[in-house]
Amino acid sequence: MPEYVADLVTKAKAASGKLAGLSTAVKDKALSAMADALEAKTEELLSANEKDLDAFGDEPAKKAMADRLRLTEQRIAEMAAGIREIVKLPDPLGGMPAMWTRPNGMQVGRVRVPIGVIGIIYESRPNVTADSAALCLKSGNVCVLRGGSEAIHSNTAIAGILAEAAEKAGVPAGAITFVDRADREVVPVLLKQDRYIDLIIPRGGESLMKTIAEHATIPVVKHDAGVCHIYVDASADPAMAESICVNAKAQRPSTCNAMETLLIHQSIARTLLPKLAASLSAAHVEIRGCPKTCQLVPEAKPATEQDYGKEFLDLILAVKVVKNIDEALEHIAQYGSRHTEAIITSDYARSMRFLKEVDAGAVLVNASTRLNDGYQFGLGAEIGISTSRIHARGPMGLEELTCFKFIVLGSGQVRE
Repeated sequence: MPEYVADLVTKAKAASGKLAGLSTAVKDKALSAMADALEAKTEELLSANEKDLDAFGDEPAKKAMADRLRLTEQRIAEMAAGIREIVKLPDPLGGMPAMWTRPNGMQVGRVRVPIGVIGIIYESRPNVTADSAALCLKSGNVCVLRGGSEAIHSNTAIAGILAEAAEKAGVPAGAITFVDRADREVVPVLLKQDRYIDLIIPRGGESLMKTIAEHATIPVVKHDAGVCHIYVDASADPAMAESICVNAKAQRPSTCNAMETLLIHQSIARTLLPKLAASLSAAHVEIRGCPKTCQLVPEAKPATEQDYGKEFLDLILAVKVVKNIDEALEHIAQYGSRHTEAIITSDYARSMRFLKEVDAGAVLVNASTRLNDGYQFGLGAEIGISTSRIHARGPMGLEELTCFKFIVLGSGQVRE
């Protein structure tokens, strides 16, 4: 296993300098070819995905994960469309936000450059393979992709198609590197390749994050669990609250920015909660509530302590009636994962307090948590939503996949 990983990362590192020097035109040509190739080989991708789905099984408990794993013609078309959107985005490299002249006459500036080689370790969703490869290519980074074993056939097929198309368009071999072995032993070995890999981006659950914490000798930007809350304040517009909450929970429950816990002010709960629960039930959402919630919504199941702070990734919602915004803020601070939090209110002072006091990558007022997304924020495609504080936080687009280096233009200056 160490030899296998060493061979992969050595080739990836060798491609790094060449990729960083490619022109925007070559990169965009390669990206367009990658998008075309995905669509041209739709049947091949669906066949590979079917193998993964068959192996994964169809138990009810796995329904949400199976949805993340499944490819369809539409999802393949969306992957291709996402790559074409990246073509339209400006190249982040070479930008120089400022340059200044020192008293000795030398000019100092900072220029945006690639991070280098990025290892991306992720679970379930095959579209992450295409998104990550495309974003890394556009930003001049080599990617080393390691998807979960449950999607090994799908990811191997996608990565192979993308790498072949990119290389034919002039991208160096190794720029899109895929770990095609599902052995668990690969990840700890990969996490110690600090001579070759510059950054690790993990996207997955608690067990993956534990492995990362135990083994990584490489800087990490986490894309951790999304335990997202919506607090419905006493002054909330009922129709707005209903629309936002149903969207945040039911539009696509298997995503990290779906609402997992609803907090509702006690003064509005009696009138709003039964109607909101009916709308959620119509969307097949199971409600697990506090005692007050169960009184107002008889069909609700009693919530356990473990239900608060849990990322269900399914049509299940924890609900709690709170006394005031203070209790809501305390609950979010205790159970949130610092991913996405929202308040629904018509009170300006409370909305500003919520924005100021809540600690999360994105905090929203009167909007669905599902909107925490690079494309929705106008950043273009994203590699994921960072829950780290260092380097990048929130949706990570092209600029977040770069760093700066200083450049100096002198005319013979020396240090006195």
